[in-house]
Order: sequence, then structure tokens, then C-alpha cells
Amino acid sequence: MSGNKTKQLVFSSMAIALATVVSVVIKLPSLPNGGSTTLFSMLLVSLVGYWYGPASGLIAAFSYGILQFVTGPYVIHPAQVLLDYPLAFAALGLSGFFHNRKNGLVTGFLVGAFGRFFFHMVSGLIFYTTYVDSFNGNAAAIWASTLYNLSYILPEVILTLLLLVLPPVRKTLAKIKILATE
Repeated sequence: MSGNKTKQLVFSSMAIALATVVSVVIKLPSLPNGGSTTLFSMLLVSLVGYWYGPASGLIAAFSYGILQFVTGPYVIHPAQVLLDYPLAFAALGLSGFFHNRKNGLVTGFLVGAFGRFFFHMVSGLIFYTTYVDSFNGNAAAIWASTLYNLSYILPEVILTLLLLVLPPVRKTLAKIKILATE
């Protein structure tokens, strides 16, 4: 492995490890059917894509999803195994498509967070329509899943965006990107 690949592996591993620790140790109370707001774990995973592009970002985020499943799964329907873990968290790797753009971290983070929300929402829709009595044309199931998943993803997105607008944080993250990619 060349020096650049080794550095990439180390930085990516550290981001995944930090995100995992944050998601397990430093999180707000979990919701009754899974889902919790963590402090910046989505940002930590999104950084890999921001540093190295979409391929590395998607692989790292997919790996993080597997770790999330291993460290604390909440599964009622078999489709949730795929939708709520590897696919939802892999969406955070979409940040890599914006790694060379101005404000790429913010844009990539938002796209990744929306992708994660989408997969959780679809999973929730399956849960609500399968295990909760019939809803009028599934409209209530769509609203239930949307509101439930927004209740923990949106606060983390807002907190992360507030963090990212702070000049010292922006400067530090820019310096870290240089260290990660030199």
C-alpha cells in the first residue's frame, strides 16, 4: 500500500471510529422504535467523502452502517436490515460527490443526510403499513414515518449546520482536509 492509501485508510478509519463512539456513547435519548440524535456522527462519516470522493465515502459510510447494525440493531421487518443500516448510512457517503466544490462539505452533508432520511423513511413506511393497522390510502403511514424520522435526523442536521458555520470550525476542517489529502 502506498503512503497516500495508508493515510486515506487511517483517516477514514478514525472518522468511522469517532462516529461510532459518538453514536454509542454521546447521544441524546433514543426513540422507542429506534433512531436517536447523536452529536455530529453524521458529519464525521460525511467527512470521508468530503476528503476522498464518492467511492471512498460510500465504502466508509456503508461500513459505518454495518457497525451500527452490529452495535445496536433495532429490526422488526427483514427489509429494515438493509434499509436502516447499510443503505441509510451509506447515503452519507454521497458527500463525496461534492468534495471539490465550494461549500462542498455543507452541500455533501445535506445531500447525505437527506439520503439517510429517505432510506429510514421508506423503512418506516414498511413498518407502519405492515405492523400497524390499515391507514387511509397509507397517507397516515407516510406522515408517521416522515415525522418519526425527522424527529431525530433534523435536530442533528441543524446542530451540525450551526457547527459548520463557525469560522474556527470551518478553518479547522479545511486544515484537516489538507492533512488528509496531501
